[in-house]
Amino acid sequence: MSGDTALLVLEDGTVYRGRAWGARGRALGEAVFSTGMTGYQETLTDPSYHRQIVVMTAPHIGNTGVNDEDPESARIWVAGFVVRDAARRPSNWRSRRGLDEELSSQGVVAIADVDTRAVTRHIRERGAMRAGVFSGDALPAGADHLGPEAVAALVRIVAESPGMSGAALAGEVSTGGAYVVEPLGEFEGAEPVARVVAVDLGIKSRTPHHLAARGVQVVVVPSSYSFAQIADLRPDGVFFSNGPGDPSTAEHEISVLRSVLDARIPYFGICFGHQLFGRALGYGTYKLDYGHRGINQPVKDVETGRVQITAHNHGFAVDAPVGGPSISPYDSGRYGRVVVSHVGLNDGVVEGLAALDIPAFSVQYHPEAAAGPHDGEGLFDRFITLMAARRGAASAKEGR
Repeated sequence: MSGDTALLVLEDGTVYRGRAWGARGRALGEAVFSTGMTGYQETLTDPSYHRQIVVMTAPHIGNTGVNDEDPESARIWVAGFVVRDAARRPSNWRSRRGLDEELSSQGVVAIADVDTRAVTRHIRERGAMRAGVFSGDALPAGADHLGPEAVAALVRIVAESPGMSGAALAGEVSTGGAYVVEPLGEFEGAEPVARVVAVDLGIKSRTPHHLAARGVQVVVVPSSYSFAQIADLRPDGVFFSNGPGDPSTAEHEISVLRSVLDARIPYFGICFGHQLFGRALGYGTYKLDYGHRGINQPVKDVETGRVQITAHNHGFAVDAPVGGPSISPYDSGRYGRVVVSHVGLNDGVVEGLAALDIPAFSVQYHPEAAAGPHDGEGLFDRFITLMAARRGAASAKEGR
């Protein structure tokens, strides 16, 4: 077999032939597609893509190379990478090395020269499924001619790999220890306007940056932290980040979140943090057929009617009633009334929750997006306002 041959194999037996790119070997994960036309470096380094094989719908990938300023974490997290036209050489003044070189150095198995439009249409029709990218020594004998025995062997490997439903992954991508991000920019060296404890479920570097740029001191902690450990940090607010995996498995994190809500500490969650907020309130979550991934997803703010273009990366959604307030199901309405604040205009998926009787809200999309639109950045200001209101109420109570 040609040393450049690579195969993308889906669990339903569909096989796409391409050219080996990046590292050679075998990559297993859930096949998903991302519709972003730019920002591949941010996509690759987003921990939410852990154990996923990302298919890029934009045809040309690698044009701007790789730099040292744009990564969302310290490493590439995607399990595998699928593109149509891989750039032969990067061309950008910020580039430090080629994407092929970066993928190879980090051991990420990729495949190029694939009809990614056909793969995307297949996933849209059949749903996200397990997949494998095979090249080099990982290709079995007979794979060059796609004989039935070779295909059956590859499909069997894919089918025996773990699926995303029931996967508890936040602990695999979370920080190993707490660290602090101090206020930045015009707030550098000043007294923080608030202290936020950010629970790292797969946090992106832009998230604490947005808060710090608004004068907030951010203490990022591992997903394993207890509520007592969080409370010892005396936070003005608690934030739950994005992250990979099935929200139904995050029992520890949901228990901690309920303690946050019971203490009436202002809460803000995005993506995985939104799904955990929904489950903490007593609503269910479910797996989407093929998820939302990209930087061009329209979302409607129900209260104002304003439409925002937003960045997404999620395969699960919250099942909550749209159209008006509902009583949170957990513990006979323990957390009061909740309203769906945002909905996705492509398919009506719940994209935001707001509690009306406790200081807590969440969104499914990524207001910190990079690359991506900046329409949702005002949510960080909303969080700061929520924390300021709590501090003002506490000061007034002490003054009486």
